[in-house]
Amino acid sequence: MGQDSPLQGRRILVVEDDFFVAQSLCGLIEEAGAKIVGPIGWMDQALKYVESNSDAFDCAVLDVDLHGEKSYAIADWLAARGVRFVFTTGYGADALDPAYAGYPRCEKPFDPRLLFTALAPGAA
Repeated sequence: MGQDSPLQGRRILVVEDDFFVAQSLCGLIEEAGAKIVGPIGWMDQALKYVESNSDAFDCAVLDVDLHGEKSYAIADWLAARGVRFVFTTGYGADALDPAYAGYPRCEKPFDPRLLFTALAPGAA
């Protein structure tokens, strides 16, 4: 994928609590030419990270459920600053609180094309 990928050169924060899913996701993103920031698997650690390192990443992938906590506080922080993000979940659309249903979402297992399109600069 590399050079013609919409993610080429992007810095993508990965917030995912499952080691194997995070490993797979990071591999997909790196193959697309992007740099991984993280992964971070805990809600409080991820929120502290974004608050103190806002210039370290261009966009983010957020697992909806992080060890039983919803990642909505991170999503709110990112959205307030215009940082593009995609929710990921192993469940359907019903897994998201209705207030967050308008944000991009990819279900696990990932379709790399959908994930990359959702993360690409200028994506709708």
